[in-house]
Amino acid sequence: MVDEATKRTLAKIPLMKTNSGPRDSDHWHDRLKEEYTALIRYVQNNKDSDSDWFRLQSNKQGTKWFGKCWYIHELIKYEFDVEFDIPVTYPTTAPEIALPELEGKTAKMYRGGKICLTDHFKPLWARNVPRFGIGHAMALGLGPWLAVEIPDLVSKGLIVPKDTSAASS
Repeated sequence: MVDEATKRTLAKIPLMKTNSGPRDSDHWHDRLKEEYTALIRYVQNNKDSDSDWFRLQSNKQGTKWFGKCWYIHELIKYEFDVEFDIPVTYPTTAPEIALPELEGKTAKMYRGGKICLTDHFKPLWARNVPRFGIGHAMALGLGPWLAVEIPDLVSKGLIVPKDTSAASS
């Protein structure tokens, strides 16, 4: 089900060792360190392979995440705000990643701009609890979703690049 390129990407993202969520105050800090380490490694790997496509940061508690993601389609960059909360039942429950500005533009999205990951990603996450983390959610959830949905939304004229002034100059 997973292609070779995805397997290589996943192999470079460290797996989590701590089975802890935000309600477990004793071990959540350890899990958060693992999450940041994995995310830093994933972003660095993306930069090294010239496939950098997101930035994330969290609140102090590590329960609310936000940032930017982008997708290059036909040499044009489409950039979006990305956000998600860590569920109280994390890591058993995967985060629900949202791109609020795309809400209502595709059927593969829920209220609040949460992307649909039910069919493909959530079963994979469930098989890999507690080893998968936020980096895995980005690599196996948001990344493939963007690759399928953004070209479709562009072809339907539902999204345009944010900086169109540079293209028209």
